[in-house]
Amino acid sequence: MNLTVNELLKDEQTGQLYRVLWIDSEQTVCYLIDVEDKKAFPVVRKVREVMQEIIQDEFTKVLVDPYLPMVSQEAIERHQQKRDQAWQAIYDMVVCEPDIYRSDKRGMLVQRAIEKTGIAKPTLYKYLRRFWQRGKTPNSLLPDYDKSGGKGKEKSTSEKKRGRPSRRGIEGINVDEKTKRIFRIAIEKYYLNPKKNSLVSVYRMMIREFYAEDYYIENGQKKIIIADENMLPTLRQFRYWYQKEYDISETTLARQGRKKYEKDYREVLGSSTFEAFGPGSRFQIDATVADAYLVSSYNPNWIIGRPVMYVVIDVFSRMIVGMYIGLEGPSWMGAMMALANMASDKVKFCKQYGIQISKDMWPCEHLPEILLADRGELEGYNVERLIAAFNLHVENAPPYRADLKGIVEKKFDTLQQKVKPFLPGYVEKDFQERGARDYRLDAKLTLEQFTQIMIKQVILHNTKHYISGYIRNEQMVEEDVQPIPIELWKWGVKNQSGKLRYIPESLVQLHLLSQGSATVTYKGIHFEGMMYSCERALKESWFSIARQKGSWKTTVSYDPRNVSTIYFWDEQAGMPECCHLLEHQERYKGKSLDDVNYLRAYERQMKKEAEYKQLGAEVSFIADVEEIVEQAKKEVKTRQDKRVSKSARTKEIRENRKIEREQKRSEEAFSLSEKQEKDAEVISLSSVEQDNFNRPSIKDILRKRKERLSDD
Repeated sequence: MNLTVNELLKDEQTGQLYRVLWIDSEQTVCYLIDVEDKKAFPVVRKVREVMQEIIQDEFTKVLVDPYLPMVSQEAIERHQQKRDQAWQAIYDMVVCEPDIYRSDKRGMLVQRAIEKTGIAKPTLYKYLRRFWQRGKTPNSLLPDYDKSGGKGKEKSTSEKKRGRPSRRGIEGINVDEKTKRIFRIAIEKYYLNPKKNSLVSVYRMMIREFYAEDYYIENGQKKIIIADENMLPTLRQFRYWYQKEYDISETTLARQGRKKYEKDYREVLGSSTFEAFGPGSRFQIDATVADAYLVSSYNPNWIIGRPVMYVVIDVFSRMIVGMYIGLEGPSWMGAMMALANMASDKVKFCKQYGIQISKDMWPCEHLPEILLADRGELEGYNVERLIAAFNLHVENAPPYRADLKGIVEKKFDTLQQKVKPFLPGYVEKDFQERGARDYRLDAKLTLEQFTQIMIKQVILHNTKHYISGYIRNEQMVEEDVQPIPIELWKWGVKNQSGKLRYIPESLVQLHLLSQGSATVTYKGIHFEGMMYSCERALKESWFSIARQKGSWKTTVSYDPRNVSTIYFWDEQAGMPECCHLLEHQERYKGKSLDDVNYLRAYERQMKKEAEYKQLGAEVSFIADVEEIVEQAKKEVKTRQDKRVSKSARTKEIRENRKIEREQKRSEEAFSLSEKQEKDAEVISLSSVEQDNFNRPSIKDILRKRKERLSDD
């Protein structure tokens, strides 16, 4: 049993919760803090005593950390400025471990921060406690606006100048959006170029270009008249906004050029091993395409190509701490799976593939202090959430600098070379040369079987591989520690620990998922054309509220590989809420987001084609109707009696309708026997009195009616 940084310990007698803030390299002392005391300070304890209390059940480890902040992307965007200001205020202090935890040295560090930032001492201590008690991450400094009143109310503003008044009585201006735009234009035009103008010179050029009101000629020279001093932004304001908005590495690259930047200004990491103080100091992650072709698990006749293999390795011990083998090309999706595996229980992971191991054989389920990765898959929005949530420092290797990840790069060759003789479908160097064998046809292994082989190879590497050339330090030599990954890991955890951090696997997975915007409507939670529901939405009548008061947006997390379920963070319960597809959306169950988008695009195309065909049919229908109407007009014109008045035509509608109905009944009567129709006797109308059978015509009826009226 080991003690790791950021773990929560519960005092079973008092019920108090303590967080482990720091452990020295010799595993002698550690610092703890009460996570609920608003006036708490770090306290020093002996590691041996704490471990003894854990063994005696006086202290118990709390695996689910309710104090780690988990917020939506909307909240991060809304409050990140205050978070970043607080982080900048305390950064120089919190990196001074363990001095910041010691009462005799903390005061001096705080005083320096006050002089540098101008922030009051109580505020700095509030930031420090929040940082320590909530998990030592930048997100722990987010303001508790969800607990404040006035939610949704518009805050009042004024035109009064913000900030400390000038000693010279100059009022100055506030930096609004228009001023910020001028700052950006000036910086990008005059500063971010190879001319290497100073910031002061850029400020003067900006004043000349944007704040000149007039000019005059003196001794034949043009003199510029600038705006009143009270209407100008100050150099201090200009410098502040430059430092706030522009990253120093990007600025240096723009001013110096890439070659000079790589030569003189990039970070110099030196030896990988000696930069890693102990297990967890630095992990390296990389991906490669495996040199073996696989077949489908559904049909062995289908060759599915070569899988992509991700490996995460601890630099100090060479321990492989995470892996993933799949068909996702080198991208964030594959890296996400490898990072999730890095923080997962390896006993459960191996069991999924029918491999039984003990905890001691692969005791890796932690986050590192620094993660070195390739540019591309770990560069962008997704990894930013990991940095903010877990204070994980991510370094991206620059182009053409594979030497910075030499350990993990070399490990791919080692792993594959050892299994090469046994793998059917393995690609040799002569692949695709004329006359060479087509190794694709030799493929026999499925993806799951290949993964089983590589897991066994990783376990063999971790537990038995002797690392030639590993430089052991003096203490390792003295204690006769063998340069085998598992032995180096165990020795490092015992003697040079403090960098490994335990975060619940579910929380890591949630942060690794992609995020998107969903809309709560009266029909369900609408996301990417699909409808979902969840238990909380039903309990709180979200859909009824949306129908009466209108829909609203919310941020959800999702796995693009399977959109059967999406998640949103329930801040009340402190855990993710699962949203499932509605019953009439079952066609999307088990599908990837790409599949869904393809289906929706295909259906939109079908609709467009159908609309075109329908348009043609409707145009033809209009032509048919017009033809029938014209024919009717002609017939009426030739047959209609012009002598009949309008009132006469409309007066007998009911009687006319009755006569027409009787006639239609006679015409539409069913005849069920064809034989009966053939044998029926035909009676000639000429032999029957016409007056007894013929119905009077409308003309006759009108004539008779007119005669009766004239008689009266």
